[in-house]
Amino acid sequence: MTIPILPSDFSTWNGEEIFEDVYHSEDVFRRNYDEMERKFKIYAYEDGDDEDPYDDTPRSIHWKYASESFFFKNIRESSFLTDDPHHAHLFFIPLSCYKIRQKVSSHKQMELIVKNYVEGLILKYPYWNRTLGSDHFFVSCHDFDLVATQGVHTLAKNSIRAVCSSSYRDEFIPHKDFAVPQTNQPFAQSAGGYDIQKRTILGYWEGKCNSDIRKKLVNIWREDEELDFQNQTTVPGLSAIYKFYRAKFCICPAGLHHTSARITKAIHYGCVPVILGDHFDLPFVDILEWRKFALLLKEADVYTLKDILKAKAGAEYRMLHKNLLKVQRHFEWNTPPIKLDAFHMVMYDLWLRRNVVK
Repeated sequence: MTIPILPSDFSTWNGEEIFEDVYHSEDVFRRNYDEMERKFKIYAYEDGDDEDPYDDTPRSIHWKYASESFFFKNIRESSFLTDDPHHAHLFFIPLSCYKIRQKVSSHKQMELIVKNYVEGLILKYPYWNRTLGSDHFFVSCHDFDLVATQGVHTLAKNSIRAVCSSSYRDEFIPHKDFAVPQTNQPFAQSAGGYDIQKRTILGYWEGKCNSDIRKKLVNIWREDEELDFQNQTTVPGLSAIYKFYRAKFCICPAGLHHTSARITKAIHYGCVPVILGDHFDLPFVDILEWRKFALLLKEADVYTLKDILKAKAGAEYRMLHKNLLKVQRHFEWNTPPIKLDAFHMVMYDLWLRRNVVK
């Protein structure tokens, strides 16, 4: 897959003014990123016995939990790990709620496994008690991560949570926790690029109506000729994928668990994401200026959605699309990881939080 290389700073495109930077501060990001690559060190605890379902990275990386699996694999392939805990900035607890869910069926069993494992680490190592776990982190893209960690009260309360479901209603603490992009890699088709002329669909969404906002979206707009919104009860095929290439805006309504892989899919296929939801954080929000490559709407905007899209479908859309191509590489996972990809952006978010306690 080839991601377009764009100039680091530009102010015009086809004679129109465009956004100069998709970062809150590109200079600060570049300096801090370089420092992170040189200095950042992570101490990873042992996974446990082979029969225990803590990490032991899944053999296949697929479906909506792919980000969790990629991270576990990528960190082992990176230079960030250290064998000396005294040199570590943060401590990684290799809990895979996805892996645990494959082994047991009940929430109580999940909770007990996590409780026994984390309490075992606390007894065996002295590092947790120095900060009550505040310089520790775990990564989870499973819907049950909060359920599984309830047995250790300070785990969710104190430790850094890198999660795909970043709802404020789920004890998500923005200054401490952060959102990881949920993804369905490997993608079925290559990345979208400079293809504006082919994008004739004003707005596109296809998925399960498993939330109130998704039901409203379909009920209000399913008969509209300029919008393509459908309740999909089966797994979408290639015809649905090709609509990502043909749409200007891809609607990303909050689902049953608030966020979904649709945001990352829209970015990959070059379709400007329209975030339609309340009360959750977006991936890399500390780093990226989302309003420069996406539309951020409240759920109440569903009633005037078409008017909003039509008003932004001209020069502003071209600006957003141009900037979207600049951030595609930040939402791609690779094995082994490469500079500025999703893994390194997650590591940068952790780097920003290394001194929260200290």
